[in-house]
Amino acid sequence: MDDRVRVGRYKVDIVNAHKPFFPQDGISKGDLVQYYRRIARTMLPYLRGRPITMHRFPDGIESEGFYQKDAPEYFPPWIERVRVAKEDGALEQVVCTRAADLVYLANQGCITPHIWPSRSDRLHNPDVMVFDLDPAEGAGFESVRRAARALRELLRSLGLVPFVQTTGSRGMHVVVPLDRSEGFDAVRAFAQEVARLLAGRWPRELTVEQRKEKRGQRLYIDTGRNAYGQTFVAPYAVRPRRGAPVATPVRWEELEAVESQSYNLRNVFQRLQRAGDPWRGMWRHARPLREALQKLARLAS
Repeated sequence: MDDRVRVGRYKVDIVNAHKPFFPQDGISKGDLVQYYRRIARTMLPYLRGRPITMHRFPDGIESEGFYQKDAPEYFPPWIERVRVAKEDGALEQVVCTRAADLVYLANQGCITPHIWPSRSDRLHNPDVMVFDLDPAEGAGFESVRRAARALRELLRSLGLVPFVQTTGSRGMHVVVPLDRSEGFDAVRAFAQEVARLLAGRWPRELTVEQRKEKRGQRLYIDTGRNAYGQTFVAPYAVRPRRGAPVATPVRWEELEAVESQSYNLRNVFQRLQRAGDPWRGMWRHARPLREALQKLARLAS
């Protein structure tokens, strides 16, 4: 069964709207489309200008999905693209600027958009720095909360303003707005040094070891998102997991009350109505890294 929806000036034909996308939860493709249509106003400020990698599941989460960076030729011309250089040439990636874009991607089975830390006008200069807090297998979520709090205090001592979101998977992202005065190499080096310093303070709980077999039960502070072409899960994106959990920005004072999958496609709007969007206006807090680098060097020595 097909439905046609109008989103602003655009019409999108929703194919097989009743197809089960999260079968165990009774959530259809049409439900996913309506979610992205409704969340667009809140979500789009975090997507605009950013190349997107689509995590697509055309037949729902119980079938095999795939990641897709390039924008297919059949995508309509009103979907914005950005040309992205890579080692062996270039490709065009989707950029979401309007609600219709999100609706169209959901119709293509894109459950989760993953976004660059930089925007299309300055692809080599990120406006966010991302720390991905990845707990050990079987570890409780309290290990993530402790790591997030410790990271928050360190970043604040460096003069930066960290924000936090659940990932809708297992961990959390701590995200720091930047003024884009530095390129990826400098931002990644800074993030790595912060992670090393924090892991050195809490060696039994935290690690920067990339190899899983060497981490033990320690939480991994992943700074790998801070590189050209890397991505992180977009705020308010649905994840392809049972329950349709949503990556959700939260306030620091809420940390004790949330788990990584506390919010989902069905309850996140109640949260927004009650608490608003904690990241709204975050780029007013964008900082340069210059002074933070000096402070970090003193701490590291």
